[in-house]
Amino acid sequence: MSEQEFKRALGYANAAIDLLKRATIPPYPQFYELLYTYATGVNPGLNARINAIFREGDPTIDLAERLYNEFLRAQDATERISSVSERMSARIESVHQAIDTALATASDFSGVLQHADAGLSGEMDSDAVKAMAQRLLAETRRMQDANHKLEQKLVASREDVAALQRDLDDVRREAMLDPLTKLFNRKYFDEGLVKAIVRAADGGGPLSLILLDIDEFKRFNDTWGHQTGDQVLRLVAMTLKSNIKGRDIAARYGGEEFAAILPQTDLEGAVIVADNIRKAIQSKELLKRSTNEKLGRITASFGVASFRAGDTPSTLIERADRCLYAAKNGGRNRVLPESDLKPQEIAAA
Repeated sequence: MSEQEFKRALGYANAAIDLLKRATIPPYPQFYELLYTYATGVNPGLNARINAIFREGDPTIDLAERLYNEFLRAQDATERISSVSERMSARIESVHQAIDTALATASDFSGVLQHADAGLSGEMDSDAVKAMAQRLLAETRRMQDANHKLEQKLVASREDVAALQRDLDDVRREAMLDPLTKLFNRKYFDEGLVKAIVRAADGGGPLSLILLDIDEFKRFNDTWGHQTGDQVLRLVAMTLKSNIKGRDIAARYGGEEFAAILPQTDLEGAVIVADNIRKAIQSKELLKRSTNEKLGRITASFGVASFRAGDTPSTLIERADRCLYAAKNGGRNRVLPESDLKPQEIAAA
């Protein structure tokens, strides 16, 4: 860590401690993290909420806990799926209870009807007939009430199941995304590449793979701090995502490296896409949010390979990675397709 980054982080830490003292909130790890994040200014939504609270007074411990849970507490996908499962089980149990009640009521009603049938087949005076009619009417109403409650339970269950399905869909989507860049994560990329290769091998048309790496990324982190480094990653991710379309898949491959799977795109077309992304990244000037200080431009290097008969995910990635390595060695900020690899670069891989 550079001295500049150390001083900046220390400043954030001191600001967080001062805010905890001001609001008399104990410096538990979650509250320190909350106000440290506020001091860095990286979460505009959180800052807007805390600024509004400070204008009205000081936050309480309960309010700080709610803010932490809303903005910072990461709920693991397994935990959320477990929560949905519990809610689903409770809803199913509720429906089972309503069905059991309706069945018991129907059984009682059937017994009353059998008793009435036996009575009506013999001789009954008017009072007995009247009493029987009143009982039948009461049982019919009870049966109608049970059916109505069951219908309400089923309608509510249908709505709950739809809501639970939406929650599960959200969990699945979040499990596929890299939390920082909101691109697909490595797991999704790996699965998507396997499927894309299977389709291409079955005659589904051309397939290309782009790997890109941010040039001198470590310099951004060492000079300006990890918050700025994260800003760079998000900017590149946004640029990559906005320059692909359709069935293409943009993913964070790892660290400062990204990938794009391009079905229905040959090598020439993929090179054009990669160069458009390269130019778009280079055109953006990075600013320090707190001061609007210009931090320079970002560049990235690209390797591009296309599917060949017999390719596996590993062989396709290996060729694209070889091209990326050659682009880095060739001066950075360039796109290098596998067709441009030199014999020594092929042999070195």
